[in-house]
Amino acid sequence: MLVRFAAPVLTFSVLASVSPAMKAAPCEGPEYRAFDFWIGEWDVHRPDGSLAGTNRIEKVYGGCALRETYAAAAAATAQGAASYRGESLNAYDAGRKVWHQTWVDNSGLLLLLDGGIEDGKMVLGGTTLAADGTVTRHRITWTPSADGTVRQHGESSEDGGASWVTRYDLTYRPRSPETP
Repeated sequence: MLVRFAAPVLTFSVLASVSPAMKAAPCEGPEYRAFDFWIGEWDVHRPDGSLAGTNRIEKVYGGCALRETYAAAAAATAQGAASYRGESLNAYDAGRKVWHQTWVDNSGLLLLLDGGIEDGKMVLGGTTLAADGTVTRHRITWTPSADGTVRQHGESSEDGGASWVTRYDLTYRPRSPETP
């Protein structure tokens, strides 16, 4: 009797240990790698070449998400100190087939963006509702360049998308060892 029950238990035990190895690794498809061009340690520059801040984009959670950690450069803030900071978590949502970003910063801004690759660029958009009831649409476009830089162009609209205003136009360059 003991031998009879031992065999099924052993079979189940072997199958349980083999099954996870046979499954494809999560977050490995090309759709999950679409934003990998943004991964790195970056010096972030304004159009005039001045340093706006630094940004670190890293894979987290087994490659299923990207975490962004941004800090403004000292000269970028009115107080003369690097006080503006923010962070985002970015992931491909397989159920909706879109990329999603949740951005939070120390000014109290919460920005939820969705989108994906359009003509080789990552384009994410969303809306915010201000305390006074103003609805603002946001659109951010990341464009990788052959020289290894990435352009981040942030726009907003308060007329439902009829017209857009550039809020920032930044160039990401691989971080220099001299950056404080």
